[in-house]
Amino acid sequence: MNSSARRLDPWAAGFAVASVLFPAAAAIGMRWIGPWPIIACLIAILILRIVRPGASAAPLAMTLCLLAVAVSELLVSAFDAELAARLYPVFMNATMLFAFALTLWKPPSMIERFARIAEPDLDAGGVAYTRKVTWAWIGFFIVNGGIALWTALQGSWFVWGVYNGGISYALAGSLFAVEFVVRRIVRARNAAT
Repeated sequence: MNSSARRLDPWAAGFAVASVLFPAAAAIGMRWIGPWPIIACLIAILILRIVRPGASAAPLAMTLCLLAVAVSELLVSAFDAELAARLYPVFMNATMLFAFALTLWKPPSMIERFARIAEPDLDAGGVAYTRKVTWAWIGFFIVNGGIALWTALQGSWFVWGVYNGGISYALAGSLFAVEFVVRRIVRARNAAT
């Protein structure tokens, strides 16, 4: 492996795994331990993700977004701890929406940033394409966050857990896969001209 290759950040990977597992753990844990231990664990995970001992600092925008989620969780839990646990996916969708939208206002777009990891010399067509894909993800976060909000306010714990712990990730994966295929087609078409 060459020295410029990116290494897996165990803190970021752990946070991603915890985020994926949170809906199922919360739905099961609510019945056995109640909302406060779940909220305390969630806030601890968010704080650990922000400070990440022994790792490089998280980007300021990510730190602020995660801090906003932790504060939102604390504020809602002061009134309704169970609702705070259910709103976590809504808050995360909102932070992702904000982060992606901010990059359209202050380029490069989020998807362009990801694309430049593999392709540093992205041409003008690639920049325009990645901007459109960033818009598609913004649309996804709006719809997904809206459904997550509905499940938090109206759905049972089962419905909430199934959607936020499974369906939403399947939808995100599907969008990623469709975009990957479309990107290949667009690249092939551009290479032919």
